[in-house]
Amino acid sequence: MSVNLSKGQQISLMKSGGGELTVVRMGLGWKSAPRKGFLARMTAREVDLDASAVLFAGKEPVDVVFFQQLTSKDGSIRHTGDNLVGGAGQGGDDESIVVDLQRVPVHVDQIVFTVNSFTGQTFEEVESAFCRLVDETNGQELARYTLSGGGRHTAQIMAKVHRSGTGWQMDAIGDPANGRTFQDLMPAIASHL
Repeated sequence: MSVNLSKGQQISLMKSGGGELTVVRMGLGWKSAPRKGFLARMTAREVDLDASAVLFAGKEPVDVVFFQQLTSKDGSIRHTGDNLVGGAGQGGDDESIVVDLQRVPVHVDQIVFTVNSFTGQTFEEVESAFCRLVDETNGQELARYTLSGGGRHTAQIMAKVHRSGTGWQMDAIGDPANGRTFQDLMPAIASHL
């Protein structure tokens, strides 16, 4: 059973029957919002959103997974590839980042997921955007966070997965920001560590 997360909500990454999740996938989906007005057909433009995962040891970034580096240095996190246009509303993941929680190095205590409009469109030009967490071992959706509200921002700090006691926990963040890549978001990410 999936949980619809609201901004600031947290969930434990424990299986419903007990035990810890081992491999999770953070999926991102979106489509371009239809343009309005006389020139809508002539000016249609695809939106290139990019998912990234920044790995932290305390407050220090130690690695990143994004469209130009598809695998973390230790191999525990893998981006499945860059989607330049979104999914035209099919509802599936357009970009995914797979995290093998058991292989994440012990010094990494937080993984922050971001989404950026690489081509610079604002979220006013995006619809049906979401991120979701899936148990990769069985395909079950665990949580979904709708990237709602449109807005004049070009990025969002979506969520973070962090160590909590002996397991992992996910926090829905959903803070708007501006930037074409994860590097532009580092000052905004710092407030969530």
